[in-house]
Amino acid sequence: MQTQWNIFIAFFRVGMLGFGGGPASIPLIEKEVVGKYKWMNGEELGDLIALSNALPGPIATKLAGYIGYRVSGWVGLINAVLATIVPTIILMILLLTSISSISEFDWVQGMTAAVVPVVAMMLAVLTWQFIRKAGKGLGWTRAVVLGAVIFLFLQLLNVHPGIIIGVLLAAALLIRDKERTPVKERERHQS
Repeated sequence: MQTQWNIFIAFFRVGMLGFGGGPASIPLIEKEVVGKYKWMNGEELGDLIALSNALPGPIATKLAGYIGYRVSGWVGLINAVLATIVPTIILMILLLTSISSISEFDWVQGMTAAVVPVVAMMLAVLTWQFIRKAGKGLGWTRAVVLGAVIFLFLQLLNVHPGIIIGVLLAAALLIRDKERTPVKERERHQS
């Protein structure tokens, strides 16, 4: 029962404090899952985030579902997902009923403006962690070149991110399978 309570509290905090959407929730999830409860290490969470980004849907709920399942099976999955989405549902209902009456206040506009740099910094820290991981895994030259190529496709050629993710996943699978193929089998296929 304590495990279920810990799962609920961890992801309830993420749901309550994850201002700025799913990507802004990732540092909060890392703090709970890696830092506080130690359900995963940083590398495992990084791999899970990379995989979650390749799948459709909100990242916070995907992470919550997987981590909840890993920690405590199906009950943990349901618990974590509900703890992540229920605060948002409640807050949205409350805000939508009163947003028109409070949106003009200076303190509401100031609060919104003050949160933006906080979310930006959390995303910058997360980005730096991914860059370091890519540098270690691929080597810095490959990571920088791949990052520049992806930037080119995203920003200058306006290629949809889903296409880039799909191509990179397919390439990774092909490279992995090629590396697993024994040398003799490769030689046989080449002749």
